[in-house]
Amino acid sequence: MPYVNIKVTREGTAPGASSTTPEQKAALIKGVSELLLDVLSKPLNSTFVVIDEVELESWGVGGVTVPEYRRQLRAGDTR
Repeated sequence: MPYVNIKVTREGTAPGASSTTPEQKAALIKGVSELLLDVLSKPLNSTFVVIDEVELESWGVGGVTVPEYRRQLRAGDTR
């Protein structure tokens, strides 16, 4: 029984969107489930996929939050 946990930042991928759309989530769930079926022969009805959306301020990279990291990139600071 596979369990897949996908974590993404809570931000839209289209102008004006503030989160991943239900259609995008459905496509992720379908795609991951089918991949496990194709590669490992895991049945679709025993595969669990959970998508967690995390606020940008709760996701860190390079020792800082994502918003700060992006500010540093824009400023040319690539420590």
